Amino acid sequence: MKKDIHPDFHPVCFVDVSTGKKFLTKSTVRSKQVEKIDGVDHFVIIRDVTADSHPAYTGEKRFVDSEGRVEKFDKKFRRRPGK
Repeated sequence: MKKDIHPDFHPVCFVDVSTGKKFLTKSTVRSKQVEKIDGVDHFVIIRDVTADSHPAYTGEKRFVDSEGRVEKFDKKFRRRPGK
């Protein structure tokens, strides 16, 4: 790799807000919050959704509206007969 053209790569801790699980990795992102884990300073990045809480990864079923968008629109704005 060429020198001095790549961003700094450092330890990062991603925290899932809903589950509280921490993911330790390396990244180029930084934050003002730093946490010492196993003697190493990690930038702490707060995430709303991660693989630990996303329904696609957890297998959790969520309610899906069975009525389509077009049907909802038609129902909401249909003309009344006789007008």
